[in-house]
Amino acid sequence: MHKQKNIRKIGVDTGGTFTDIVMSVEDSLWTHKVLSTPRNPAHAVIKGVNEILSQQNIDSHDGVDIVHGSTVATNALLERRGARIALVTTKGFEDVLEIGRQARPHLYDIFVQRPAPLVTAEYRFGIKERTLHTGEIQTEISTDDLENLSTHLATLKLDAIAICFLFSYVNPKNERIVADHLASLNIPISCSYEILPEYREYARFSTTVANTYIRPTLERHLSTLTESEKFPKSFRLMLSNGGCISTRNFESAGIQTVLSGPAGGVIGAYHIAKTTGYEKIITFDMGGTSTDVSLCDDGISMTTESTISGLPIKVPLIDIHTVGAGGGSIATVDSGGALRVGPESAGADPGPICYGNNGVEITVTDANLFLGRISPTQFLGGQMSLAADATREYIEKFSEQIGLSALETADGILKIANAAMERAIKVISVERGFDTRDFTLVSFGGAGGLHAAFLAENLGIRTVLIPPNGGLLSAYGMLFADVVKDYSQTVLWKTEDSGANLHEQLENGFNALLTRAESDMKSEGFALSELKIKRSLDMRYEGQSYELNVPYINVDTDFVRQFHTMHEQRFSYARPEAAVEVVTLRLSAIGETEKPARTVEPLADADPSNARISQNSVIFDGEVYPTVFYQRESLRPGNRIEGPAIITEFSATTVVPPNFFAVVDVSGNLILQQG
Repeated sequence: MHKQKNIRKIGVDTGGTFTDIVMSVEDSLWTHKVLSTPRNPAHAVIKGVNEILSQQNIDSHDGVDIVHGSTVATNALLERRGARIALVTTKGFEDVLEIGRQARPHLYDIFVQRPAPLVTAEYRFGIKERTLHTGEIQTEISTDDLENLSTHLATLKLDAIAICFLFSYVNPKNERIVADHLASLNIPISCSYEILPEYREYARFSTTVANTYIRPTLERHLSTLTESEKFPKSFRLMLSNGGCISTRNFESAGIQTVLSGPAGGVIGAYHIAKTTGYEKIITFDMGGTSTDVSLCDDGISMTTESTISGLPIKVPLIDIHTVGAGGGSIATVDSGGALRVGPESAGADPGPICYGNNGVEITVTDANLFLGRISPTQFLGGQMSLAADATREYIEKFSEQIGLSALETADGILKIANAAMERAIKVISVERGFDTRDFTLVSFGGAGGLHAAFLAENLGIRTVLIPPNGGLLSAYGMLFADVVKDYSQTVLWKTEDSGANLHEQLENGFNALLTRAESDMKSEGFALSELKIKRSLDMRYEGQSYELNVPYINVDTDFVRQFHTMHEQRFSYARPEAAVEVVTLRLSAIGETEKPARTVEPLADADPSNARISQNSVIFDGEVYPTVFYQRESLRPGNRIEGPAIITEFSATTVVPPNFFAVVDVSGNLILQQG
């Protein structure tokens, strides 16, 4: 069936700079890293997978289970490089995407410009129809209107069509009628009742349109992979909710891939931290283009609210906050003469100056190299030499523009980048009532180890955990991804009005979602008896415009009391006397997959001298420190490394500042603490 012993499992994470590959074969783990190919990300995926198979003398894709996390959908939204699409909606509501919400994220910025909608006005079409909030069809769609619409759309050379009607989440009849009629155009169609059967028109319209916008781009990416003779015909896509699905079922889930890479990182970090004994963590994933952070207090934090490039996306996903600060973030001088870092990134091509690919803009990676924190001969395990002389020359020229020394400039670049990442961590912790001192910082990503100790010190975090192969942890986390499908249905039930019938209504509502889950998961190879089912309710006080998600176990669950408790914990008050509404039913169906085995080694002595590579001068806070460089692959559990020290490995570099020390635990994790 779906479980196989000793399966060859590969996780692939396509990033802005590198494409990471991790392969598990029985009890062994193998890693590989190739430069991304931004013009066609699939080429790097094919190259990386075949190289790692070849390195282990595996000459066939048979029996290889691949989980692929992709930035293709994300980049299509960020760079507005998606499909040419049309929106068909209820007549009179063509401008919902343009009007949006009244919320103003930049309240005092008089020059602020709202992001343009993904569908311009000339491609938004209204059709006479009306479904009431009760589900009653008040206005049927006429045959003439359908014919006129179809004829006009056929002239537009469209890549895809989105259909979003009012209250279609209650009764999708009219959306189905239009979709069936337009099927003759042979153009991919996305209906809102399938993508997001929930109320709030703007979020539903925006999510459906975004799914439509990225779908052809994602299809081309997948086709490049499946049509290649050097890649398996069947594999699975990593989703933003921490699960995965087979590529044959991705049509309505394209939008759920937008944060798949970062989701894999959180899954991997949480698994490693939990097995190591750390339950409360903040994940810190610093890559080449951006930094992603997530707080895990009681399990992995989930949300259904996200904004990407100014567009609200309402699908279940791991609660991840992203800032434009990564190893490739570019240092610039603004019009006032102030030094800035990011959000623009040098990406993989040309990349940082030190990569030697004709890059001319200084990045965070260049600053780390200049200060001696990256060994120019040990990058990617010695497979790639860095251009230290060119980096020094460019930083010295750049420093003259801002009137600082080269050392002050490089140090300033890192401190500005650190400040941006600290703010990101505070958004998910301090601003939500959490004390960062209660958490362990789990650092990964190619650049994470270079900055983690400094962030922890500034945030009062006592312990930093850096897993092995931290630069590939997002790909590693994909090896632990279960097959997950999420279902939802808006109901808007008042708990006091429903009375004794409420539990019956809830059970009937969940049973309808479960029927859908059973059918979908069967196509993934799972029987109903094999599924793990999670049910929850979005709830609020009557009149509120936001909800809290409350777990629902069975009819004996006192979910109303639980809602009051959660509301008081989150907002410091509760209103037991107020009416409570059940807004949306949510169900997750989980099919568990085989996981890689955890390897544990016995403790050795504290002396790490066997892993010592060299001693070089490294700059911390403007002072030069003699610093020992260690090769992480040669460290053994029990080794203790006193700072200052630099620990290099194939996929990442870890800095142990002068006031820190690091120990290696039985799983090979580096545990950094202040000495």
